[in-house]
Amino acid sequence: MAKRRIKPATLLNPLPICLISCQGRESAPNILTVAAIGICCFDPPMIGVAVRSNRHSHRLIQESGEFVVNVPNQDLVSQVDLCGSVSGREKDKLATFGLTPLPAQVVRAPLIQECPINLECKVRQTLALGSHDLFLGEVVATHLDEV
Repeated sequence: MAKRRIKPATLLNPLPICLISCQGRESAPNILTVAAIGICCFDPPMIGVAVRSNRHSHRLIQESGEFVVNVPNQDLVSQVDLCGSVSGREKDKLATFGLTPLPAQVVRAPLIQECPINLECKVRQTLALGSHDLFLGEVVATHLDEV
């Protein structure tokens, strides 16, 4: 089969979709829907999250140096989509979309109760890449739903 060349693109599909919770020093918690996320290192466990620098959540993560990766299940498809369609500058996404914040054990940002997996992360490095900054977060606590 013949191949055709197109402009450079990031065609890695499917991508995991996660809800990133974050909270600044003086702000309410916020949620960001991201697909630009992945494992960067196993020892220590590290996650890379790419966020546009003009996003409200970018400022909160940069200010606090922390975030939580909340891995949703298929029951949360609607909330995941809605969280990505409005800014936390104008809305309390947790309350608006019926998500329950739980206190984290290490970081200030909350866990999202409805997500079966929650990874508390501390930012170890930030890389300016272009349209996005990459936050490299060390996983400092992991939470799983009990079965």
